[in-house]
Amino acid sequence: MDIRIPFNKPAVVGSELTYVSQAVAGGHASGDGPFTKLAQKLLEDTFGAKRVLLTTSCTSALELAALLCDLQPGDEVIVPSYTFVSTANAFVLRGAKPVFVDVRPDTLNIDERLIEQAITPRTRAIFPIHYAGVACEMDTIMDIAERHGLLVVEDAAQGVYGRYKDRWLGTIGHLGCYSFHETKNISCGEGGALVINNAAMESRAEILREKGTNRTQFARGQVDKYTWVDVGSSYVPSDMLAAFLVGQIENAEKITRRRGEIFDQYSAMLRTLVDRGCIEIPVVPAHCATNYHMFYLLTADVDERTALIAHLREAGILAVFHYVPLHSSPFAQSLGLTHANLPKTEELSSRLLRLPMYFDLTDQEVEDVGSAVLDFYQTRQSQ
Repeated sequence: MDIRIPFNKPAVVGSELTYVSQAVAGGHASGDGPFTKLAQKLLEDTFGAKRVLLTTSCTSALELAALLCDLQPGDEVIVPSYTFVSTANAFVLRGAKPVFVDVRPDTLNIDERLIEQAITPRTRAIFPIHYAGVACEMDTIMDIAERHGLLVVEDAAQGVYGRYKDRWLGTIGHLGCYSFHETKNISCGEGGALVINNAAMESRAEILREKGTNRTQFARGQVDKYTWVDVGSSYVPSDMLAAFLVGQIENAEKITRRRGEIFDQYSAMLRTLVDRGCIEIPVVPAHCATNYHMFYLLTADVDERTALIAHLREAGILAVFHYVPLHSSPFAQSLGLTHANLPKTEELSSRLLRLPMYFDLTDQEVEDVGSAVLDFYQTRQSQ
């Protein structure tokens, strides 16, 4: 069956391709060129961040964060099981152990009410993920972290341009991590950023990002030669990717506005199903401002979700489910982590279905998707 409405489609919104050509013509297509520095400054200025460093991916940013937290074998990190594998891999690579906490039934974010009971003498950090661009309860999380002497790393891969109260996601914890993967709101194909909100970590972050060398300090004239001074890896993206990203950042408000229109159109079309108790749709608390990263619905059970996916595919529409909870994975089994009691995570993850969401999605295509969902439930009701 041909797919006429894909789940995601990368978009060129402004001057992205012009800037890429300029990056090549300028003779500095590798890392930390003019467009990398411009992208970092634009993000710093927009979010009021102390320092933003572009990385090759959000995975790289999370790995940098784990290094900056100085996690050691045997340390524990509190994290939701309902997240992408990169969140956990970042600290598992350091020998640290994930301690999984269940999610809230309304936002699918880590349930802040369950964090404190998961803390042990080995706990070193909390890694909350802002699911679907909706903020975790960061005031509570930061209060817990302060009282127990823990670091907080925000996995804001889905949260760029989302807000919690009056603060941008990624700027609240000690460190924040963004994704610019092609499925994200602001994209350069593959890319990410580390947001440094603790000034004491800034100098080492530059070194770790530059393969463990003090090359960044050398470029600023702070040392007379650069050399190997710490561990690290190659986390610096090409300036061509940064150039594309600049074009996206310049149009961030336009992109967010369009995604909001799509979100609202889905919400209005499917309201009757919500009112009848057939499905649930995203909840955005009043004190949060979403970036409209995704529109999902929760079906009655996994069998209904599977049938709905098949129905949409027959209509030429690609809809997908999301994460398989980490605690139920084969690798978690090998680490002895499958004993976690996470009833909400298991139930909600088995019912969640993501609808197409991207900048170029037309009103008619949104109408077609919504109509196909309505048709599915109308057919089931008549059977």
